[in-house]
Amino acid sequence: MSQKNESLIFVLALVITGALLGGGYFLFFKSSSPYLLNQNSPPSPSGNSPSTSAPNQTIETRISQGEKVLIPSGDLALKQGGTTALAAGQYQEAVQQFNAALQQNKNDPEALIYRNNAQILQNNQSYYTIAVSIPIGTSVNTAQEILRGVAQAQTEVNQGVGLNGNLFKIIIVNDDNSPEMASEVAKKLVNNSEILGVIGHFGSNATLAAAPIYEAGKLVLISPTSTSTAISNAGDFIFRTVPSDRFAGSTLARYLLNTLNLKKAVVFFNSANDYSNSLQTEFTTALNGDGGEVVTVFDIAKPNLNPTQALEQARQQGAEAIVLTPDSSTIEQALQVVRSNRKQLPLLGGDSLYRPETLKVGSDTMGMVIAIPWHILANPNSEFAQAANQLWGGDVNWRTATAYDAAKALMIAISKNPTRTGVQETLSASDFTPEGATGIIRFLPSGDRNQPLQLVKVEPGNRSGFGYDFVPVR
Repeated sequence: MSQKNESLIFVLALVITGALLGGGYFLFFKSSSPYLLNQNSPPSPSGNSPSTSAPNQTIETRISQGEKVLIPSGDLALKQGGTTALAAGQYQEAVQQFNAALQQNKNDPEALIYRNNAQILQNNQSYYTIAVSIPIGTSVNTAQEILRGVAQAQTEVNQGVGLNGNLFKIIIVNDDNSPEMASEVAKKLVNNSEILGVIGHFGSNATLAAAPIYEAGKLVLISPTSTSTAISNAGDFIFRTVPSDRFAGSTLARYLLNTLNLKKAVVFFNSANDYSNSLQTEFTTALNGDGGEVVTVFDIAKPNLNPTQALEQARQQGAEAIVLTPDSSTIEQALQVVRSNRKQLPLLGGDSLYRPETLKVGSDTMGMVIAIPWHILANPNSEFAQAANQLWGGDVNWRTATAYDAAKALMIAISKNPTRTGVQETLSASDFTPEGATGIIRFLPSGDRNQPLQLVKVEPGNRSGFGYDFVPVR
């Protein structure tokens, strides 16, 4: 054997070993604490979830209805066996392989969606098609949280729980939470006449970039996670099942003024991100409107920002509390502010901080209050929460709940009027009020969700495995 071949085999062995170790870590960490379904798995050293895609991937490699694996989690060999069988038209074998994969890892939403799709094809049944675009390559854990909501809704409906026996096939797309890729994905989905609705995208920047394409193509988009107020003006075909930042900003401002009895705050945000900038603006507006004051703001995306010096400057200006509105790319910078604060000033934050990285900081986050759309401990006996626990084997978080609502809303609307314009008209109707995971699903004329938010606080606890938990503010 040549030295070149020996080197190649050695490199391949290292890659395979690393993959196996990584997979083992993921399974151990997740199985040891089901509550992690309620937040996220641990981040990679960069602060983001491990990437599962390359930026130069073609659109075709990013889309799957079960013929390829997009998320290499769970029992990968069984999932790949299922995708190979489905791609070959061997639907019964595909169902068996996906069922076997789910027996090994019941909380794998990709395997469940593909199994549901394969069952439809196996039985040669008619169906309607929905796409879901998620950030697999940049935040695989968040992508799976969203997919769990979609998979749960699909499973319930396809198993005959209402909707007049209509069945739904789900197409999964990886957009990497990139505005540029989200736009390309939107073009691809609009040109597929089979698709009657889209769930996505994750970040507000991605949703705003893709929205004009969906609007022009008259294809409904429902985002379960994008909260920027700019989305309110994105068009008649753009909806969301998560309340806008206007709700979050006013809720946090009221808590600061009425519960903490404080008036002056410093805000840390990322000025280049639509969500972060939107929440900062809405909080500032609400606080000023009710007699409070944002004494100064800091852009945490700036590389030369010193959090200790920034906090000292804010205190000198009279700041009595810290408000953090980072996006997913600036979480670590926000947590540096938390560490530098050393529990001196009260902490408030946006929903992006609802993740295990926040809890792992330890006692410095004690008492931090975050505004989110839904929390399972505030709704432990709801049908959705109980069904989710049984289906996934653990708690789920707000992203799963709002994704479930997005999928449920689309499925109901499609069942009533299965055309692209018919779906939009049904969702916009004043009498469209189905029950969802987070309450009644009702859209304002802007496409926004009309729903209050839930405040949660960091307190000592054992559910997360980090010694601290997010619990509802009573």
